[in-house]
Amino acid sequence: MSRLFNVCLIASWYSSNIGVLLLNKYLLSSYGFKYPIFLTLCHMMACSLLSYIAISWLKIVPLQTIRSRWQFLKISALGVIFCSSVVTGNVSLRYLPVSFNQAVGATTPFFTAVFAYLLTFRREGWLTYVTLIPVVAGCVIASGGEPGFHLFGFLMCIGATAARALKSVVQGILLSSEGEKLHSMNLLMYMAPVAVLVLVPAAFFMERDVVGITISLARDDTKFIFYLLFNSSLAYFVNLTNFLVTKHTSALTLQVLGNAKGAVAVVISILIFQNPVSVTGIFGYSITVTGVFLYSEAKKRSRSN
Repeated sequence: MSRLFNVCLIASWYSSNIGVLLLNKYLLSSYGFKYPIFLTLCHMMACSLLSYIAISWLKIVPLQTIRSRWQFLKISALGVIFCSSVVTGNVSLRYLPVSFNQAVGATTPFFTAVFAYLLTFRREGWLTYVTLIPVVAGCVIASGGEPGFHLFGFLMCIGATAARALKSVVQGILLSSEGEKLHSMNLLMYMAPVAVLVLVPAAFFMERDVVGITISLARDDTKFIFYLLFNSSLAYFVNLTNFLVTKHTSALTLQVLGNAKGAVAVVISILIFQNPVSVTGIFGYSITVTGVFLYSEAKKRSRSN
């Protein structure tokens, strides 16, 4: 029974992670809803509401309170970085195919290592740094062979990848003391409203009349409301299933699944969106994925030593 539960949990993790990515692409590109900031705002509002319900009502994890103004400021800083990573990621999906988006996103370990060194002066073993060479080289090769390459989309994707890495490093620095450590679900509950406060003025100033356009689309096509609500809910369930998979299996399992998720998302997106791919692009992405796997192994060995 436990094994069946874990299988269902992993299937849910894959479905939510890949589902939100593909639905974001569909809404922003194929459907023609060209408002990534407002879409991210919907995601963050859903995360705020569903996090509160899950923790305060359903008691999925114990509620942790913010203990000081300084801790609140730290969480707010993380919320802004978190928000930036999601917005730039969604903007990139307007211009880039999911397959290339995932190839660039796979370079996260490189940015994590860079920020860890710049902010904490923490050095990894030489073997760990060597494994980052194919991670970056593969991305460069994939970029050169990408038929749908778009410079602005590429820069946004790099920005999203760097912001994700920065958040993980900054989180380790700011919330490292025992008194300030927050459970991932509690952290999301506090970060999401901060992101909403940032995104509301950004959406209204940078995406003029987006509310009116959204209402008009909903009147013309009732399915659009379902797409938006389902997509926003999926954004929360990505975080929920991340937590549940780690809780019922291990962080290592989540890492392995994450490495495989990109490849699965690439295959499914190509089948759905029929975007052209080149042999060079596939070769470059394969090198990056291999580099990520080697990086994970090198990190494991350095920890055991």
